[in-house]
Amino acid sequence: MLLSGTVVADASTVIPDGALVTTGSRIEAVGERRELVETYPDHERVECDVLMPGTVGAHVHSVQSLGRGIADDTELLDWLFDYVLPMEATLTEREMEIAAKLGYLELVESGTTTAIDHLSVAHADRAFEAAGEIGIRGLMGKVLMDRRSPDGLLEETDRALDETEELIREYHGAFDDRIRYAVTPRFAVSCTEECLRGARELADEYDGVRIHTHASENRSEIETVEADTGMRNIHWLDEVGLTGEDVVLAHCVWTDESEREVLAETGTHVTHCPSSNMKLASGIAPIWDYLDRGINVALGNDGPPCNNTLDPFTEMRQASLLQKVDRLDPTAAPAQDIFEMATVNGAKAAGFEKLGKLEEDWRADVIGLRTDITRATPLHDVLSHLVFAAHGDDVVFTMVDGDVLMDDGEVTAVDADEIRREAGEIDLDLEDARESARQVKP
Repeated sequence: MLLSGTVVADASTVIPDGALVTTGSRIEAVGERRELVETYPDHERVECDVLMPGTVGAHVHSVQSLGRGIADDTELLDWLFDYVLPMEATLTEREMEIAAKLGYLELVESGTTTAIDHLSVAHADRAFEAAGEIGIRGLMGKVLMDRRSPDGLLEETDRALDETEELIREYHGAFDDRIRYAVTPRFAVSCTEECLRGARELADEYDGVRIHTHASENRSEIETVEADTGMRNIHWLDEVGLTGEDVVLAHCVWTDESEREVLAETGTHVTHCPSSNMKLASGIAPIWDYLDRGINVALGNDGPPCNNTLDPFTEMRQASLLQKVDRLDPTAAPAQDIFEMATVNGAKAAGFEKLGKLEEDWRADVIGLRTDITRATPLHDVLSHLVFAAHGDDVVFTMVDGDVLMDDGEVTAVDADEIRREAGEIDLDLEDARESARQVKP
């Protein structure tokens, strides 16, 4: 396939009248449109105003998509224990599948081709199957919770780890290696030391399996961990083996100097979720300090109940503006750095090689956007437009591994209308589950 338009190959490479050619799952050529049209005259053609790498949602909760709008104006632990955990605890196997499909559908429609997805305790296999059906690329895992957890989510440690291993064997590398596994403890508050150390043992046992968890998102969270362990959160995670080049920590808002040294020394990845951190009033992550230390920082939306959108372009804008106002420096968080966080940095965190740029022999994960809109007129700087003005609904074309998942604004892989209809018919009855969650709330 020959795709043409303004090609934003990476944060520093823009080809105004460009094109790229895909063969199978790889990019065969990137360059000037005229030259590639002459070289590949018989290829099927798609024209978009702007072409760029698919974005990487480096921390999302697809299965929370049914809870959008149920938990506004609350702080993290209230949000989690009064609303989100009760919702997850009530979802049936079929409802979990619909929730995952709805989340993946939104990601594909708004230009996210890879997701690092934090699922739930039960029915995780339904999300893996949903991802495979829709065609999105993902690093995902069943959630581990073996203490301070409500009925329906609390598991015995051995059972939780055994089920994790079964899912690794079934789904790690599944769907032509489009899906990989991350061992996924919820966070230190709801996991015993045995569970956290078991997560590390499983990741070490299977090649390419990573670890994905939350860390230091909120001051109440770190106070709880310190009361439990006598250690600050990052130090505790390091003690039990949950740092390293195969670990993705979401948030890391509240870290001290010594914890940041640990993150840098161990090569641990951090995912910044600015909209969620603002909405829950958790704080402002010191991402520019992280980047200055050489820590890889990716970008994520978090879940629909605390954002409330999975739009990666909104997240890019928020990430830049939040740093500028925090540092009182308009030069902080320039578009180039933010674009890298949303693409190649996210790919690095997810562990997928040759992903996040439009380069020869790299994976053919490509999105196309329209610019024939008022918001894009005039278009002086395409990278500035993508970071500060574009929206997810500007995306009209989505390709993963050379497979077209959306063309001309219409999802081709699944019946999007049917997914939305089924999701809209689910009735969340949370009262009994809320009472259970309140009994174990820190």
